[in-house]
Amino acid sequence: MNENVKKFFEIYNSDPRLQERVRLAEEAYPGSLEIRDALVQHVLLPVAEELGLPFTIMDLLVYETKLKALRQQDVELTEEELAAPDEDYSYWLIDHGWEFQKPELGD
Repeated sequence: MNENVKKFFEIYNSDPRLQERVRLAEEAYPGSLEIRDALVQHVLLPVAEELGLPFTIMDLLVYETKLKALRQQDVELTEEELAAPDEDYSYWLIDHGWEFQKPELGD
């Protein structure tokens, strides 16, 4: 997993100003909020890059998938991961029905 994703969300989960900045960027986003890869590409990734923590959509998907699996298994989580209970935790991709689709060869 890309460590930048983990570091970004550690900062994000503990910094209300960063959360507000991302929320405002999401509100100002001119595209559909349902097209998650575009939303992440144009809202979340630029903020992460400005913080010096660049990552890709696939890095985020891997992070979210592993985090959700850990939460479902009730294994020991870090303090940062425990800071956001499942019912209050919103995943950027997987909570919104987004699934990565590999393009067929020749597409």
